[in-house]
Amino acid sequence: MTTTTPPATVTPPSPVTTPTHPIRLTFRGVLKSEFIKLWTLRSTFWCCVIVIVLSVGIGLLLATVQAPARAGVPVNPSPTTAAQQATAVRDATVGTGIGQLVLSVLGVLVISGEYSTGMIRSTFAAEPKRLPTLFAKAIVLGITTFVVGLVTVFGTAAIIFPLLPGIHVHPNWGDSKLELALFGAAGYLAVISLIAFSIGALIRTTAGGIAAAIGLILVAPTILDIVAATTGATWAQNLVAFAPTNAGGKLYAYVSSAPSTTSGVVSLDAHTGGLVLLAWFVVLFVAAAVLLKRRDA
Repeated sequence: MTTTTPPATVTPPSPVTTPTHPIRLTFRGVLKSEFIKLWTLRSTFWCCVIVIVLSVGIGLLLATVQAPARAGVPVNPSPTTAAQQATAVRDATVGTGIGQLVLSVLGVLVISGEYSTGMIRSTFAAEPKRLPTLFAKAIVLGITTFVVGLVTVFGTAAIIFPLLPGIHVHPNWGDSKLELALFGAAGYLAVISLIAFSIGALIRTTAGGIAAAIGLILVAPTILDIVAATTGATWAQNLVAFAPTNAGGKLYAYVSSAPSTTSGVVSLDAHTGGLVLLAWFVVLFVAAAVLLKRRDA
């Protein structure tokens, strides 16, 4: 006698349910992704290291080679407190000139690198609105370069200030003007990197972006200085004052005179100089944002 096994019942697959609300990429997620992208690049690490090492090294070199007096000039054993603080700030921020060039290169690479590799298409596919990506890149870059600037400037100051009493300079950490000048140097580096970032977003190529950024930051002010010195033209002197490096330099000047206009030549202070520097960034960033929406990736 044989027994028959009843056929097994097949359970139909459960229907796939789609979420009621589509998954959306939040701005926090965009920030996190841009932070990861920035710090997984070797160029970011090496640019930051170069800025810190060169700035501290130049400041240390300046502090050790400064002589108490030049030949034939008597030593002033009691310089004014303001003069001492100004010298201390100058020595602590002397590496800013090198740092701004390196961070300008980094600012351009943050955006131009994605265009050169084609990764920008994937980025915009994840965030079709595009502008949140641009804002996130600027925020991450600005915070990174500001922190690097703080480490650089305050690290340089901590190393060289104990050496300055040998040239009759006694820095006072309790002076709020000194601290503001050091913070101003870090802020200056951050805004300069954002200006370069905006130029990179406008041009979208690494070589062109770096050339334009260095031209605006270094070459153009030098040419205007030569024109102003040789011609004495008022317009040239005013353009020099409103150049990003000259206006932003007021942020980390210990002694900054009040804004004035003498014989048609404009002089800026820390507040107006900072506003001029921010205006450079805002204009370039808005132009980059407008073109980002209009152009293809």
